[in-house]
Amino acid sequence: MKPSNELFDLIKSLSKSEKRFFKLQSALQSGDKNYVRLFDTIDRMVEYNEEHVKQVFKGEKFIRHLPSEKNHLYKLILKALRSYYGDTSISSILKQEIKNIEILYNRALFDECNKFLIRAKKLAVQYEKFYYLFELINWEKTLLEEAFEDGQFTKDLDLLIREEQEVIDKLRNLAAYHVLYSKINYVFRSGGYARTEENRAIVEEIVNHPLIKGKNTALSRRAASICYYTQAFCNMANGDFATAITKFSRVRDILDEHQHLRVDLAKRYIRTLANLIQCQITLGQHDQARENIFRMRAMDGQDGFNHTDVQVSIFRHAGLAELEISRLTGDYVKGIHDAEELMKLLSEYEGRLHKEAGLHFYYQFACVYFGAGQYNKALYWINKVLNDNENTLRQDLYSYARLFNLAIHYELGNFDLLEYTIKSTLRYLQKRERDFPLEKTIIDYFKKLIRTPQQDRAPIFRSFRKEMEHLSKSPENEVVLRYFDLVKWIDFKLEKVSAVK
Repeated sequence: MKPSNELFDLIKSLSKSEKRFFKLQSALQSGDKNYVRLFDTIDRMVEYNEEHVKQVFKGEKFIRHLPSEKNHLYKLILKALRSYYGDTSISSILKQEIKNIEILYNRALFDECNKFLIRAKKLAVQYEKFYYLFELINWEKTLLEEAFEDGQFTKDLDLLIREEQEVIDKLRNLAAYHVLYSKINYVFRSGGYARTEENRAIVEEIVNHPLIKGKNTALSRRAASICYYTQAFCNMANGDFATAITKFSRVRDILDEHQHLRVDLAKRYIRTLANLIQCQITLGQHDQARENIFRMRAMDGQDGFNHTDVQVSIFRHAGLAELEISRLTGDYVKGIHDAEELMKLLSEYEGRLHKEAGLHFYYQFACVYFGAGQYNKALYWINKVLNDNENTLRQDLYSYARLFNLAIHYELGNFDLLEYTIKSTLRYLQKRERDFPLEKTIIDYFKKLIRTPQQDRAPIFRSFRKEMEHLSKSPENEVVLRYFDLVKWIDFKLEKVSAVK
């Protein structure tokens, strides 16, 4: 059985300050500290090698039980991280306060218990932490019973019950919005923009849902932010990017206006900016997109935005957006410079970037190299996408990569290989029911091009361009050309033909 890399991944995810905190906590413990030596050995590794670990500690008793030692160290690191971040997230603070309330209650220190309860409840209301608020109201009812037994009747039980019902309603409302968001997110993560009947039906169902279609249906600011976010996603899926910008901007404004929520929802804030940037790029609003990229990067290190997952998200979205702007504006010198810098950083984020992000980076690298005429490098990166065997994630991206691959091989003059590649691409699209009219047309024209002598291809390119212009007027087809602008490439080929003449 292959040794687990989980401990290695956890250690490599730690910042310098987190490692220092772990060492300080370990120094307070008595007894053998073999786990600290194991920590240091693994920390020095570039890749995990269990045989090397065994060799370093050869002859020592603890190494005979390496799996249990690794598990022990893993738990100690998590314990240290819990302590390190114990007072930095509102959820952690509320958990501690509820535990304090329980401890004080069990000691019959009801007055002190009530003080903690009031403070915790104020925080839960401010941050709209309804789950914790519901638990705190239950404690408040429990303390009210103790007060009644002591002859204190200063609180209104009916008022408390009504407050509890309001919290339950807000919890249900928020949960319902989360379900709707999950559905539209599934459409994007699996197939991209809505081009199939199934996906269009899901989007239509969400668009017409009373919580999305109705006015003032969100019962909290958290729910409102998800409502606008989901509406914006639906607009994107239907190709209405102008309205999506309005909705994503509303999410951003809500979180900017309530900074305590922005800190707690840091990742949603970054995703909101990322989607806003994507819509602006699509509509050619590159200056506005750059402003939001700057805004996104400026958040790095601020409260709530100093966690690894948020920093990885900023790296991903800002880097991809800049690559796309360079590609669309034809600034391939900057695009290649940025791509090469990002390639160096990708290794640092390995294991922390989602697969979808990696695929997007590979695709954008291929695009900038293709635009710069470096076709062999473009082929290398597009193969990184094509050689991935994911069966469910972003099938739209895999499909566009296969179409893009045809143009790369055409530029490289690999016509014999193209005969086979065209057939395999069509089979792939048919198997996944993505052989839409636009895709079929692209494949048909590549067939014609490779079977026609070079001097006779100009009429085919002109006809190809005309077909692309016609088909791209449909919103569901327009998305394909955002991944690879075939019209621009055809114009480039026609210019070369004219120059030769």
